[in-house]
Amino acid sequence: MPDVDVRLERVTKRFGDVAAVDDLSLDISEGEFFSMLGPSGCGKTTTLRMIGGFEDPTYGTVFLGGRDVTDLPPYKRDVNTVFQSYALFPHLNVRENVAFGLRRKKVDRSEIGTRVTDIMKLVDLEGFEERKPPQMSGGQQQRVALARALVNHPKVLLLDEPLGALDLKLRKQMQLELKRIQSELKTTFVYVTHDQEEALSMSDRIAVMNAGVIEHLGSPRDVYERPATPFVADFVGVLNAVELTVSAVENGRAVMTVNDRDRVIAPAEGLNLAAGASVLAAVRPERIAIARGAVDGGEGSRLSGTVAQIVYLGTLMQFHVDTAAERRFIVHQLSSEASDTIDQGDEVTLTWPVDDTSILTVG
Repeated sequence: MPDVDVRLERVTKRFGDVAAVDDLSLDISEGEFFSMLGPSGCGKTTTLRMIGGFEDPTYGTVFLGGRDVTDLPPYKRDVNTVFQSYALFPHLNVRENVAFGLRRKKVDRSEIGTRVTDIMKLVDLEGFEERKPPQMSGGQQQRVALARALVNHPKVLLLDEPLGALDLKLRKQMQLELKRIQSELKTTFVYVTHDQEEALSMSDRIAVMNAGVIEHLGSPRDVYERPATPFVADFVGVLNAVELTVSAVENGRAVMTVNDRDRVIAPAEGLNLAAGASVLAAVRPERIAIARGAVDGGEGSRLSGTVAQIVYLGTLMQFHVDTAAERRFIVHQLSSEASDTIDQGDEVTLTWPVDDTSILTVG
């Protein structure tokens, strides 16, 4: 089992009557890329700031590497932080910016030179040593900020929305670079973001936060495919959710009959469901097949509907379908595979496998 680099025990942060973080306990393993994902005001940045020592918890304990650091200031914690605003010194060149922390620690000059050279190579900034931040692009400045933090060899690197100021193409590029750097160094990264794609593409685990608590903690695939709550399901990705009544529970499956032809079927093991129960059933757009006219759909779910709108998204075609369940569903198909015979106004059938339906709530 990996060692725990960050442990929070029943950490709470209150601002007056508002609990920004509410009784949160969490372990982050050594070498893990861990993301805290959620909307503005959910408590993710406050949690990060308490790990870094920039905020004191109202209650609870913060451990780094097994050591209680709750009352220690930031400079006495073995962490470094990269913010959205890079906070580089504009009058210093790149080499001087990266070396700044080492010089303050009075590290030997020769070691500073070696460590700065090594980290510049790692973040792909060789040849930029003499440039000053105003002469560099946003992505290059972000790399400098990252190098300045990593050159200190912190046990934990905290990243607070570090890619938020970059344009979309550069942000996607930096996502891959951050993951590569983290994998090579095996440093523990704690990453805060409101961008679900960032969290899904880079993280080993994700904590989805809402109103100061963690609603789901798990792998990216687990968070996306088996969301623990309606909030998580709605926040992470596009979701089709519909309120239905259970008609029968058979062989570990719940059957929700919509009409004589249409039904939604979902796994029901461990849910204590019975006929008559109200449920919120959900399916992701990319799990649904769409066909013109009436088709059988086999043993899975089947909903008839009418195409209300078709949206071209480059690699994807997005179909908006008004279904017999009195809910508009969104269907995603690869543009290269999407049927060009389906037009707006057509009668269609949506089908998907049993295991692709999630039951999020039971009434």
